[in-house]
Amino acid sequence: MTDPQITPEAVVWVAVDVAKDKHEALIEAPGWKSLKRFRVQNSREEFRAFAEFLHSFGLPVRIGFEPTGNYHRALAYFLHGEGFHLQLISSVALARTREAMHNSWDKNDPKDAQVILHLLKSGLTQHYHDPMVNQLNDLQELSKTYQQISLEKMRVQHRVLTHYLPLYFPEIARFHSATRSEWLWKLLIEFPTPQSMVRVSEAEFILRAGSVVGRKVSKKRILSDVYRSAQTSVGIPLQENSEATSMWRFVLQQLLRLCELRDTIEHRADAFLETNGDYQRLRQIPGIGPISALTILAEAGDLRRFSHYRQFLKFCGLDLATEQSGQFRGQSRLSKRGNARLRAVFWMAACVAVRIRENSFRTKFDRYMRNDSSNADRRRKAYVAVSAKVARVAFALIRSGADYRRFHEAAVPSGRTRWATCR
Repeated sequence: MTDPQITPEAVVWVAVDVAKDKHEALIEAPGWKSLKRFRVQNSREEFRAFAEFLHSFGLPVRIGFEPTGNYHRALAYFLHGEGFHLQLISSVALARTREAMHNSWDKNDPKDAQVILHLLKSGLTQHYHDPMVNQLNDLQELSKTYQQISLEKMRVQHRVLTHYLPLYFPEIARFHSATRSEWLWKLLIEFPTPQSMVRVSEAEFILRAGSVVGRKVSKKRILSDVYRSAQTSVGIPLQENSEATSMWRFVLQQLLRLCELRDTIEHRADAFLETNGDYQRLRQIPGIGPISALTILAEAGDLRRFSHYRQFLKFCGLDLATEQSGQFRGQSRLSKRGNARLRAVFWMAACVAVRIRENSFRTKFDRYMRNDSSNADRRRKAYVAVSAKVARVAFALIRSGADYRRFHEAAVPSGRTRWATCR
């Protein structure tokens, strides 16, 4: 009996090399003897004309493109709305295939379009997850804006700690203990230099600074220490009405303004996701706070689209990769080929979780460090292992819709907890 021959489906292949102002498209259609190139300007009229040309074939259209910054978002959203099938081409795969095909590192738009078409027809593509279509755009804007505000706040804070304080008041730097400790900046706006502090008596300084510092434990003792540090300061003296003092106050006000913007975004994000079940489940995990949960949902989207937790770990870059050739086999290391922000969030969540008592993450970390607690390399591996576990737990909670249990391993079928594992 002869095997049936399957006729391949007639498909129009479209490779798009994305740019800021114009996009280079390379099209291959059934019956054409050669490929045709089209240049699509970044305008709605050009998008409409391009979509109508593709609709005129009356055949299924497969479109592949390489993500380039945010320049591909508008075109991809428009083409998705027209009903075309979109596929993503990895930048790493594109670069390596281009060198293999052309035996050169030379790069230009026509070559990129050829390589994209080759990868598209070979099926070496990735699924395109459009943020607007999947209703993730609001979450991503909240998350990315918070990240930019936090980065700018840290830049200004480092400028204060490395420039202004060493110059004008180096002794007060030891009172800076946390990134969210804003009382010190408010105090320095009121008293920017040691000279402005010692100009008044210690009792008057404590009275005036008390309302600025706010409610703190041992507030009087802290302010007394600040006043005594000002009396013996070796900082460069500044006049109260000098331009340097004005700039010093200006930078401090900018720092406080960025802190206020950061807190505002945190409150807006928490209010926006208040009724989101996935957000509430992520908040139950030790080490994951409002911003961490927001970042996970914004960067990963709906975690239910991953059929297995290993796919999610690979998406985060928390999967293991091993270099092997012949008799040589290298050590297994993190691939780090996934989403860097997700990987950073789970790492920070692991660092917080292992400092909280009575949870399985702390238990796993202690098992790693039981025999060699002073080994820094082993400690790093322990943090990586806990980070991967936090990611697996986050995936399991959202996938199953269950609430978090601190010691899932200690549960028995009767519903009770073994006495040996109770604390």
